[in-house]
Amino acid sequence: MSTTTAFAIEGTYMPMGHTATAQAGSGGLTATEHRLANGLRVVLSEDHLTPVAAVCLWYDVGSRHEVKGRTGLAHLFEHLMFQGSAQVKGNGHFELVQGAGGSLNGTTSFERTNYFETMPAHQLELALWLEADRMGSLLTALDEESMENQRDVVKNERRQRYDNVPYGTAFEKLTALSYPEGHPYHHTPIGSMADLDAATLEDARQFFRTYYAPNNAVLSVVGDIDPEQTLAWIEKYFGSIPSHDGKPAPRDGSLPDIIGEELREVVEEEVPARALMAAYRLPEDGTRASDAADLALTVLGGGESSRIYNRLVRRDRTAVAAGFGLLRLAGAPSLGWLDVKTSGDVEVPVIEAAIDEELARFAEEGPTAEEMERAQAQLEREWLDRLGTVAGRADELCRYAVLFGDPQLALTAVSRVLEVTAEEVQEVAKARLRPDNRAVLVYEPVAPAAGDAADDTEEAAAAGADENEEAAK
Repeated sequence: MSTTTAFAIEGTYMPMGHTATAQAGSGGLTATEHRLANGLRVVLSEDHLTPVAAVCLWYDVGSRHEVKGRTGLAHLFEHLMFQGSAQVKGNGHFELVQGAGGSLNGTTSFERTNYFETMPAHQLELALWLEADRMGSLLTALDEESMENQRDVVKNERRQRYDNVPYGTAFEKLTALSYPEGHPYHHTPIGSMADLDAATLEDARQFFRTYYAPNNAVLSVVGDIDPEQTLAWIEKYFGSIPSHDGKPAPRDGSLPDIIGEELREVVEEEVPARALMAAYRLPEDGTRASDAADLALTVLGGGESSRIYNRLVRRDRTAVAAGFGLLRLAGAPSLGWLDVKTSGDVEVPVIEAAIDEELARFAEEGPTAEEMERAQAQLEREWLDRLGTVAGRADELCRYAVLFGDPQLALTAVSRVLEVTAEEVQEVAKARLRPDNRAVLVYEPVAPAAGDAADDTEEAAAAGADENEEAAK
C-alpha cells in the first residue's frame, strides 16, 4: 500500500506526489512525512501486526541549549509537562493513559526532550489529544505550586540516581572532564542542585515559550493506524497551536578530534570496589566513522565475547566487570565509555596497562573477519529489535528527523552498519582509542564513616554499568 506525502495547508491535505516505498535495507518498513501549517513535522509508519499504536513527540531542546546558572531546566520541564495542562489537571495525563490500557513516559538528553505513549490502537486519539493539550496550554496550568512540586521531585531524583549511589556521579564527572568549561555538553541533563534551586517560575515559562512550539517538534505515530484518520486527528488537535520563531541556535559543540592529553581525576568514595572509567572522544553521530567506532567498541568491549572482557575477566581475572559502549552525540564528539570494576585487591594500574595493551594490539592488527561478522550481527540485532517495536521505531523516526533532518535514515541504519569495512574500524581505533584522547576516572574505596550502613554492595555492582544511560536521560 502506498501513501502520499502530504502537507497541511489551512486544514487541507495537499498531496505532493511522493509515494512511500520501502527503501533498500529498510526491511520492508515504510514511513511517510507530513508538515502542518504551523511547522509541526509528522512521521507516520503503518504496522498492523499487533493492535497497538505508539505516539512519540521529540522537542528539539536538551541540556546543550541551557546556559550557565540555569542547568537542569530541560529535565525539570520534562517533569512539569506531566503536572497538568488546561483540560488535564494534576496527574491526569498518567491516569488517562494508564486507564485506557496504555503506557507512557518522557526523557531528557543533551540534545532533545521526548514524550511517548503506547496505546491500544482504538485509544490513539486520546494520546494525540493529550499531547496537543499540553503543547498548546501548559502555561495556563503552570504555577508556583507545580513548580515547587516538580523541583523537589527532580532534586530527589538526583539524590537517588547520582549523589547517593556508588559511582553515581561518574558520568557527570567524566562529561565535565571530556568537554571543557563553557562547552554546551560540559554539564549533564540532571543539572546542579544550586541551579535547580535558582530556577524561577518565569524561567520555566520563558523556556516553554521558546522551545515548546510545534515548529520545534517532530511527532511520529507508528502501529495499527489509518494514516488518513490519524492525520485528521493531528490536524484537529495540533493545527491551531501557534508556532514560535524566537528559538536561539544551540551553541557550537565542535572540538578537535583529539583531546591532546590524558585528563585524570581520582575519586575517593565509599564504593564496593576499585573502578577504572574512561571516556574517549569519538566521531559525531550520523557519520560513517561513528558506525565504525561503534563496531570497534563492540569488538573490544561489547559483551562477554569481547576482547577486553576476555582479557580482564576470563583470562587475567583482574576484573569482575568490563565493558565498552558508545554514547552517540550529534552536536559534539561522541564518547566511547569504558567501565571496569576490579577484582579483589587488584590495583588500577594493572587494569590500565592491560587495556592499553589490548587497544594498541587492536590498532595494529584491526578486527579479525570473525570479530567483524560477530560485531555487525550484534549491532544488526540491536537495531532490528529497536525497529521491530512500534515504540522503538517511533523514537528512531523522531531522532533522525530532529537530529539529521531525515526520518527515513532510521529505516536504513542497519545497512549502513553492515557496509563498514574492517579497515575503517581499525582506522578509527588507531586514530582515537589512544591515551592522549581520553578522560580517566579512578575510584579508590574508603572505609564508611562511623554509623554508616555498609550493605550497599549488591545494589552498587550494577549501578556504574548503567549510569551513562541513566545520566543521558
